This record gives sequence, C-alpha cells and structure tokens, in this order.
Amino acid sequence: MSQAPADQLLIALAQLNPIVGDIAGNARKVREARALAGGQGAELVVFSELFLSGYPPEDLVLKPSFQAAVRQAVEELAAETADGGPALLVGAPWVDGGKLYNAVLLLEGGTVAAIRTKVDLPNYGVFDEKRVFTPGPMPGPIAFRGVRLGVPVCEDIWSPDVIECLAETGAEILLIPNGSPYRRSVYDERTNIAVARVVESGLPLAYVNQVGGQDELVFDGGSFVLNADRTLAVQLPNFQERVRLTRWERWADGWRCEEGARAPLLLEDEADYAACVMGLRDYVGKNGFPGVVLGLSGGVDSALVAAMAVDALGAARVHCVMLPYRYTSDESLADAAGVAQALGVRYDILPIAEGVEALETVLAPLFAGTARDVTEENLQSRVRGTLLMSLSNKFGAMVLTTGNKSEMSTGYATLYGDMNGGYNPLKDLYKTQVFRLCHLRNRWKPAEALGPSGMVIPENIITKPPTAELRENQKDQDSLPPYEVLDAILERLVERELPLAAIVAEGFEPALVARVERLLNIAEYKRRQAAPGVKVTARNFGRDRRYPITNRFRETV
Repeated sequence: MSQAPADQLLIALAQLNPIVGDIAGNARKVREARALAGGQGAELVVFSELFLSGYPPEDLVLKPSFQAAVRQAVEELAAETADGGPALLVGAPWVDGGKLYNAVLLLEGGTVAAIRTKVDLPNYGVFDEKRVFTPGPMPGPIAFRGVRLGVPVCEDIWSPDVIECLAETGAEILLIPNGSPYRRSVYDERTNIAVARVVESGLPLAYVNQVGGQDELVFDGGSFVLNADRTLAVQLPNFQERVRLTRWERWADGWRCEEGARAPLLLEDEADYAACVMGLRDYVGKNGFPGVVLGLSGGVDSALVAAMAVDALGAARVHCVMLPYRYTSDESLADAAGVAQALGVRYDILPIAEGVEALETVLAPLFAGTARDVTEENLQSRVRGTLLMSLSNKFGAMVLTTGNKSEMSTGYATLYGDMNGGYNPLKDLYKTQVFRLCHLRNRWKPAEALGPSGMVIPENIITKPPTAELRENQKDQDSLPPYEVLDAILERLVERELPLAAIVAEGFEPALVARVERLLNIAEYKRRQAAPGVKVTARNFGRDRRYPITNRFRETV
C-alpha cells in the first residue's frame, strides 16, 4: 500500500569538509552528521556532491579499487539506515553497467533505495568531468515518504533542461548537492541561477555546497534554501562547516521551508582572504605537514603570507626566517622583526653572504670577463630558496612561497629561488589586492582565524615602495609598470582575454600593453613549475588557464 503524503518534512543540510580519497574518514563524517541531525528529529540528511569520495577526485575516480572501496562504504552506510534513523542523500561515484557516474544515492531502510546521476557534466574552467564520468539520463523525482524530491546535481541547475524535466514529472522540492568552488562574484552567480530555476519551475530548492580546501580549489559552503516565491528561507555561513535542520510544510500551493537562521556572508576582499586561509589550512592539514616555514623579507607579500599562515595554523606552527644580504636594508630588518613579533611566531635570521659568495667563487672562472647582471641577483634568491628547503627537509615543515599574481604573470620571480615551496596562498592575488588585504587584516580577521586581532602588518611595510632588494637602491618599478596600471592590464589579458586593441582603446599605452603581453607569454614555463595556490579570481593560473609553453603566436596592437 502506498504511503500517504506527509504534511511536514525535516531535512538536514550537511555543509561539510571531505578529504579526497579518505573514504573511511568521509563516511565517518556522514555518520556523525546523521547522529547529530537525528538527535534534532531530521528525517533526511543531504550531503554535497561526491561527498564519499571527496570532490574533485580527478583521475583517482578511474581506479577500480577506489570505485570498489566507495561502493563498499555506500553499502555499509545503507545497511545502517535500517535502525529507523534519518535517511541519507549522499554523493558518490557509482559504476553501473560498466559505466562510471557522478551519482547521488538515497540510503533508506537498510538499502540503496534510489540512485540519480548527474546529467550535465561541466567541461570548462577548473572542471573536466567529461574526462571521467558518463552523463546520466534525464531524471525523474525520488519518492521519499510520500514526497517527490527532485535531485539535480550541481551543474544540472545551470541550464533549464533538467529542472524542467523534474518539474514536468512531478517533483515537489529540489534538493541540490553541489561541489561549487569559490571565486569572487560566485555568490551572485549562484543566486541568479537558483532564482531563475525557481521562477521557471515554481518549486522551492535547497542548495547544499561543500566547504573546505582541495589543492588549488576552495569550496566556500554558503548553502541556502529558496522558497517558491524566491524568498531566502535559510542561509548557512560561508567558509564554515554546519549541519542545519530545515523544516518544510506542505501548503495548498506546494511545499515551503520555514524561515530559519540567515547567516551573513563574507564578500569581496573578506571572502578572498578567508578563502586563502582555508585553502592553506586544509592543504597543510590534509597532507599531514606539521607546519610551515617561509622567508620573511620585510616586504608586503611575505608579511601577508605570514599573517595568513598564523590565521590558518596558529603561531606555533609557523616559522619565519629573515635571510639578509648586503642589499637588505635596516628598514626591512626592522619591518620583518615587527611582523614576527606581532604574530608571535618563531623568527630566525640566517645571513646568506657566505653562501652567495661561495657560489660566485665557484662560477668566477667561467664568468671571467662578463659584467654583473641578473645572474648574480638570482644567486641570492636561489641561496635563500635552498636554505628554506633545507629547513623543510630537516624539520618537516612545508615551505610557503610568497609570489603574487602580478609577479607570476610577468615572470618577476626566480625559478629554484623565491619560487621554491609547496604552496602559495597569494598565487591568484594581484599586487594591488595584496596591499588591500594587508589593510583589511589589520582591522579584521575571519571568525575562525587563529592569529591575533589588531595590527599585525606594520604600516611602513604597506606604504614603502616595493623592492626585491637584490641590488643597490632597487625598486620593483625599475622593471615593471606601476602596479595599479600593470594589474589593470593583466586582468584584461588573463581574466577577460581581451584583444590588445580593445585594451588600448580603453586608454592604455600601446607599447606598454604589448610589453605586458610579451612578459605574460614568455613566463609560461615558470608558471608550469610554480607551487599550487588558492584560486580566488575568475581565471587562475593552472586549472583555468592552460596555455602551451612553446607558443609563437603574438598579437599586434
């Protein structure tokens, strides 16, 4: 006999931080969330996309033993739902008929009660799901305790077709597992898409997003519920784990979620900073490093990285090292010491003169008769990089590199020198934003930051002219345009891929635009060897932008 329709449904949204490949650990998180939600009376707990495997699993998901381990975990979790507690709607890779799907499984009553598979596999930007998954068929709703639930997966809501199919086949509520990574402006995009699907279908929806860092990607959470009238019923915070119970009632005109907590979201620079901290924290923690070590130069980039590292890991897990040479100013020595003191980190000074001069002595016979140039400057950077890597090898802490996106774009960095390191929190931040984030951190920090409040980056570091201090009286603008001009050109070249003529038409000097584009092109080989870092812009170097190293195409203005 069919079950009578329910008048109320209690659904828990599980906005959690999985680890790719940690099937047992992710399953443990499922059990903990189920117990918590069950204690609150939940009937169903909804998890994010591919939660059991972690997202994105990339080619790991093609490994047969991995597929088998995920299946076993699903079956064990399904068996546990025979206890009368909440059902589970959990994402997992799933093999059926020899094909691999990005699936969502309803685990209820001791069995896998229903399976739905992702239809629209994204294959752009940071996504390449068509490489590993088979697209699923158009889905119908899942019957759950007398309610017809539509379960589109992430990209399935970015076009109307899947939602239209679900609405036409009788869905009453849309539950949407997501693995949507952070980038600036993503909140407006998600909201606009969700509102469009609500308007078209007339159905309420719950959007459940993953939270946490996975290599270059940071998933920001920010899960929410929209009712059919487009009102925001529930908003979870971003950059924090939450299990939130939502209460749904059937009215004459359909299902409606009772209004609940609507957390304020971090936006713009605050969100970018929180993303960098979360990405760093999870990269270090999920890969098992005891802490980090970095060169603290007295400049703005290393100061910001130090602050992010302490906010992510706590002062006890951050080791800062000043590596002075003859061109290091007293001002830089004082500024670096000021940052270390404000953050409360271990701070050591390792002069590099003996190392640099030893290398110059070894090279002297081959360099005889040549003028000193950037080669000798790079020796300084490479000695610093070697010393930091040696500290990493000896004590286990991961080296953080501190180059910003302006430098990564133009090649203003030294391979096997200041580019040494395992992770770069600033990799997708232009220099102008680095300055803004320093000001921001001196007046604010994220809720879960472990660092001290107040000014942690001396004002002098932010206001003095940037310099690499590799030669006497050197300034960045000896080699580069002013950063406010450089970054504006780079943003148009990298994020927007504008033609040079279009950039010039906006008022930029033609020769300068051509020069910046040339620097961008010839630095590709360096970027291929750079450490991974947090994506915060619409187009980062790495997963988003995949240019060939060998490339003779050049635009003309």
